[in-house]
Amino acid sequence: MPRFRRPRSPAALARRVAALLLTATALVLALRPGPPAGAAAPEPVPVVVAARSLDAGRALGPGDLALSRYAVGTAPGGVVADPALLVGRVLAGPVRAGEPLTDTRLVGPGLTALLTSGQVAAPVRLADLSVAALVRTGDRVDVLATAPGAAEAEVLAAGVRVLAAGGSGEDRATGLLLVAVDPPTAARLAAASTSDTLTVSLPPP
Repeated sequence: MPRFRRPRSPAALARRVAALLLTATALVLALRPGPPAGAAAPEPVPVVVAARSLDAGRALGPGDLALSRYAVGTAPGGVVADPALLVGRVLAGPVRAGEPLTDTRLVGPGLTALLTSGQVAAPVRLADLSVAALVRTGDRVDVLATAPGAAEAEVLAAGVRVLAAGGSGEDRATGLLLVAVDPPTAARLAAASTSDTLTVSLPPP
């Protein structure tokens, strides 16, 4: 009389199928072509960064600059690879140690490129240096002037963008802001700076 094999349990069958799938996966991975012989990852690109935290208005020296390495495609736009190209350039705003020094962080074409049509960059020197220290590049401010003997201040420019802020410190730009305004407003600011006390307030966003 023939003997019949006992049917496999579902659990044993599942384990066998799983083992076959794992074997097939390992075989596919082993046969998959690898990177071409001799191929290497792209070399990281050099980027000039601040060697330490720096105040706005500082003329950059060799000791202020360092080189960092960024993976290809990850460096911000407007950076340079040679520290010598930035020696003597003036910072438009404060920077942190290790921050890439882009063209918009420097006084020059990169900064004035932020102006829209019909605008000029006008300097505003604030009387209160503690107020100036609170203002940052990119802020929107109201510029106010108080004439000698006047009971209240007059708003000369409302909601103007700060292109560069002098920040705090004993550098030559202390208390100095550079704001984006139209030419008539720039003329009023220049006239007021000769006799009036200038300050700013920060309007709500």
